[in-house]
Amino acid sequence: MSNSKRYTITAALPYTNGPVHIGHLAGVYVPADIYARYLRNTGNDVLYICGSDEHGVPITIKAKKEGVTPQDIVDKYHAIIKQSFSDFGISFDNYSRTSAKVHHDTASEFFKKLYNEGKFIEESTEQLYDAEANQFLADRFVIGTCPKCGNEESYGDQCESCGTSHNATDLINPKSAITGNVPTTKVTKHWYLPLDKYEQWLREWIVEGHKNDWKTNVLGQVKSWLDDGLKPRAVTRDLDWGIPVPVEGGEGKVLYVWFDAPIGYISSTKEWAEQNGKDWEPYWKDENTKLVHFIGKDNIVFHCIIFPAMLKAEGSYILPENVPANEFLNLEGDKISTSKNWAVWLHEYLEDFPGKQDVLRYTLTANAPETKDNDFTWKDFQARNNNELVAIFGNFINRVVVLTNKYYEGVIPEPNEFTDVDNETLEKLQKYPGIIANSIERYRFREASQELMNLARLGNKYLADEEPWKQVKTDPERVKTIMYVALQIAAGLSVVAEPFLPFSAEKLKGILNMADTERSRSVDENVISTPLNHQLSWNDVEEKSELIPANHTIGKAELLFAKIEDKDIQVQLDKLEATKLANEAENKVVEPQKETIEFDDFTKLDMRVGTIIEAVKVPKTKKLLQLKVDVGIDTRTIVSGIAESFKPEDIIGQKVTVLVNLAPRKLRGVESQGMILMTDTPDGKLAFVEPGNDSVKNGEQVS
Repeated sequence: MSNSKRYTITAALPYTNGPVHIGHLAGVYVPADIYARYLRNTGNDVLYICGSDEHGVPITIKAKKEGVTPQDIVDKYHAIIKQSFSDFGISFDNYSRTSAKVHHDTASEFFKKLYNEGKFIEESTEQLYDAEANQFLADRFVIGTCPKCGNEESYGDQCESCGTSHNATDLINPKSAITGNVPTTKVTKHWYLPLDKYEQWLREWIVEGHKNDWKTNVLGQVKSWLDDGLKPRAVTRDLDWGIPVPVEGGEGKVLYVWFDAPIGYISSTKEWAEQNGKDWEPYWKDENTKLVHFIGKDNIVFHCIIFPAMLKAEGSYILPENVPANEFLNLEGDKISTSKNWAVWLHEYLEDFPGKQDVLRYTLTANAPETKDNDFTWKDFQARNNNELVAIFGNFINRVVVLTNKYYEGVIPEPNEFTDVDNETLEKLQKYPGIIANSIERYRFREASQELMNLARLGNKYLADEEPWKQVKTDPERVKTIMYVALQIAAGLSVVAEPFLPFSAEKLKGILNMADTERSRSVDENVISTPLNHQLSWNDVEEKSELIPANHTIGKAELLFAKIEDKDIQVQLDKLEATKLANEAENKVVEPQKETIEFDDFTKLDMRVGTIIEAVKVPKTKKLLQLKVDVGIDTRTIVSGIAESFKPEDIIGQKVTVLVNLAPRKLRGVESQGMILMTDTPDGKLAFVEPGNDSVKNGEQVS
């Protein structure tokens, strides 16, 4: 453990233009929650804070589309996000919002201090302007070609393809996202933070000072920015939604959301302090406090360059000790997309899988995108639950509790002499808190979760090797010791599992009846009971040889985890498939009308009803089928490129519409004497243009 006893932990403020999804959870909120819970469990003073990020252009765009106010949008999603975090067990000490008065006041004061001390550059520059909308085009209000990677749908502030941050005026071929017009330019005044003045300091502080303890993906991105050379960054915008610029000349302007948002950590701390009668300043201004930012990789530049430069300019705040940014989580092989609804939304998951918060927490942790982008699949989710949580962790606890109730009516037996195996097993148990802590403190949460599972495996192996169900018949005194040792492992699991599986850990403590544990010992036939004066802590598991005492009565067996069936997973896969089909249908390009023809041209087409009577694949081709079609006037050979959509045996007897007077054409050596009319279904597959009436006979004309 670090010597520092006070921690301020921040999780990136979720943007309130939509709910939270599993990508957000895996990247930010689950690892931050594990870290905060672990630190609390080891006796530290921990403040874990977050809040809704409610300003910025995407919110105003969404409000315009829905015909409501930006406040309506943020109120709706703030409520959904806050509730889903609570239901999921994310243990924020405070969850605030940037529309709160305390935040407006804090951000305004921060800006004014830098303004009064001359830390900003004031410049009048030409910015993109939409004359029809009578509005400057900041950030997401403009779309164009990224000057770095050529992505034609880059936003005015950042390219989501290559991750480059830039100004709207840098875009090639910009267009207004409001009207679609090509914008003009218009002079406007803004304030800039001169990041170039902090370039050398940032290099020394991060690249040199943290080269051994910060993640390589973070260091790499920071170094890339610094090597490109930093430029002054605007801290104000021409918008009407946000925190008004609080100085003369700031009328009609607001604080840029990436100046405003990180200050939300500070204002959330102030809100917490006021509600709890605390002093907020030690958590942000005491050098003994360890500040840690949990973010996704798309926020690295803001938390490692811009916000530290802001804090350095202000002068009285501590700087982050670490910024353990994660990579991105994909879903079933595709990038998670809010706009395409390609996501697993947290509030929907909680409805579909009630009581299974820990299953998702564990799956996202075991497959966390810590060093590279990773993929969430529903099959892996099912396997993690059934093969690990149920079959390893849950199985061990169930066996221990069932056997204790069966042999001793739930009363933990007094152990007899310990064998070498018993002592080795208890020694291994005592080492696990340190092993898991070491991984957590290095932000290796995947590794830590697997070490937790290894402790459950230790318990299973111990029981399997010692076989108490066999020895109870031949050596019942030995079984008392075996069950006593196994119960120590169960008690240890209830403690070290808490950061990862908080709901299951609490349930396990209930099963073990550990809330009001009393020590009972027979001494000269007198029973002495001494209540434990505290819950078991992380350090207890590491230091104490007895975690749950003999003669203590545990509860009855309950399943910690339940198996997830194939049908439950299929529901989720079907939901994603429906989303994919809807997206494909929406994005399908309808071919434009061909050139106009005369009625006489149309009458030349001879289309007849026919029936397929034979079908075989054309050798050495993927797409071609050779068909025999009865078209009434004769039976003819037609070669059709439908082999990837239909099996030959499945289309015998199929009624079809045939263009019979098309000039014959050889395809792979076979003369094709007509064409079958086909169309595409919404999912991109071929379908026959069938005659609508089964009574229609072959050879009848289609008109």
